[in-house]
Amino acid sequence: MSDKYPPPALKPFLQHIAACNSAVLPGGRSPFSCAAEQIGWVSPATAQMLETLGLQQGPGFGVKAGSELFPLSRTLCEMGLYASHDEAFDVRSDSGLVLGQVDRGAIPVLGLAAEGVHLNGLVERAEGLFLWVARRSMSKRLDPGKLDHLVAGGMSAGLDPQTTVIKEAQEEAGIPAELAATARYVSRIEYALERPEGLRRDVLHCYDLLLPEEFVPVAEDGEVESFHLLPIDEVMALVRDTDAFKFNVNLVLIDLFIRRGLFEPAEATLLRNALKGQAA
Repeated sequence: MSDKYPPPALKPFLQHIAACNSAVLPGGRSPFSCAAEQIGWVSPATAQMLETLGLQQGPGFGVKAGSELFPLSRTLCEMGLYASHDEAFDVRSDSGLVLGQVDRGAIPVLGLAAEGVHLNGLVERAEGLFLWVARRSMSKRLDPGKLDHLVAGGMSAGLDPQTTVIKEAQEEAGIPAELAATARYVSRIEYALERPEGLRRDVLHCYDLLLPEEFVPVAEDGEVESFHLLPIDEVMALVRDTDAFKFNVNLVLIDLFIRRGLFEPAEATLLRNALKGQAA
C-alpha cells in the first residue's frame, strides 16, 4: 500500500487529517518572539499592528519579557484584532517552560501553540462499543451546531492536562471528579491550520474514559445542545461520510478507530503516520 495512492476507502479519513495540517509555515508570516525565543507566527495584518506598537525585532516582532504578553494581548483586543475570551492561557517555550500568559483569543492572532484535551466517553455494551457524542450549542463562537466529543476544552493558565480533563468533565457533562480521574491518557496529536480566527497550532492531549452503562451526561455550562450515545460503527461512518464533527474531533476519533482495531493493519499504519505528519 502506498501513501501516494491510498485505498479509496481511506481517502475521507486522510482528507480530515490533511485539512487540519494545511498551514504552510511561514507562508508569508513573520516570526513572533518572547525574550529572543520564537513562539509564534503573525500574519501581515497583525504585523502591521505590532509595528505601530513599536514591537519590531529584526526580521520579526516580539516582546522582551513574558510579563509583556498579556498586556499586549489586551491591546490587540482593543485594536479590534479579536474578541476577548476573558480566559488566560499559558504561553510555553519549546521546552515546555511557561513564559507568560495571553488572552485565549489572541493565540491564533499571534500564531502561538495552544494545548487542550479531548476525551472519548466510551460505553461497553454486550452488543459492542458505544461513544457519547455532544452537539455544540448554536451560541458557540466557533463551529456552532457541530458534533463534538463528550468532553473537550482548552488548557487554561496554571492547569495541566489531567486537571483540565477533570475540570471540563464536570463542567461540560456532569461527570464526577472521581470518575473523570480514571480517564486514561492515550495519545498526543498536533496540527497547524489556518482558520477564520487565525493560525491554529494546537496540541491535543487525548483520553479514553470508560463510563458505566447507566451514566447519562448533563450539560452543566450551556455549551452543549444535546448528547447522543452512538455505536462506534455509526460514529466511524459519520467521520468517513460527512463533515458533521468539529474539524479537530475527526483526528481524535481516527486515532480511536486505529487503537480499537477498526482498520486493517496496513491501513492503520498509513493513518497513524499521517496523524504524526510522517510518510508511510
